[in-house]
Amino acid sequence: MPAPYSLDLRQKAIAAIESGQSKVVVSRLLGIARSTLTAWHHQYRREGNVAPKSGYQQGHSHKITDWEEFRAFANAHGDKSQAEMAQLWPVEISEDTMGRALQRIGFTRKKELSLRRQGRRTAPSRQH
Repeated sequence: MPAPYSLDLRQKAIAAIESGQSKVVVSRLLGIARSTLTAWHHQYRREGNVAPKSGYQQGHSHKITDWEEFRAFANAHGDKSQAEMAQLWPVEISEDTMGRALQRIGFTRKKELSLRRQGRRTAPSRQH
């Protein structure tokens, strides 16, 4: 996610708009979208400042926090589907979240080759 515009740039843009310059001119001068300037101007009128938002959560909701507990859960319920595992997890999570978490801990559902299959000989080739 890109960083927000600096507070200094925001304040300069609002000062220019408040001094009577049009948003189109300020937009071209500072290289900022007109819709962004409009949003800043509305924020300035509503809140009295144009500071960027802070403290919001980034990324997916973090409903799995104890990874050792999750690893034990995955080992105990590894025979079930992701949807079934998601329903069994104490906090409500989606099947996709369960899949990402299983991938994060390196849990795989790939079958191992059996000894019988590994030792099987290939069929004799036909000769013409």
